[in-house]
Amino acid sequence: MIDKQEKKEIVNKHQKHTTDTGSPEVQVAVYTARIKEISGHLSTNKKDFSALRGLQKLVSMRKKLLSYLNKRNSDSYKKLIQELGIRG
Repeated sequence: MIDKQEKKEIVNKHQKHTTDTGSPEVQVAVYTARIKEISGHLSTNKKDFSALRGLQKLVSMRKKLLSYLNKRNSDSYKKLIQELGIRG
């Protein structure tokens, strides 16, 4: 699990204004951090199927948010995927 300080840094980096915590950009960035952490856990614990299920759910939620962001604001989408290093 990512700690509060790390999550706060991620939110501060991707927020649009000072009270923004729920924009798609912020949510995708937080999901990406959690996905990276769970992927590292699964590389050492291959039989942790509950963690695998959680990872699949996070990837699905991130995919939906990225699709929404691409439809609404493609410039922001392109900038975000490049910053986070996702989608090839």
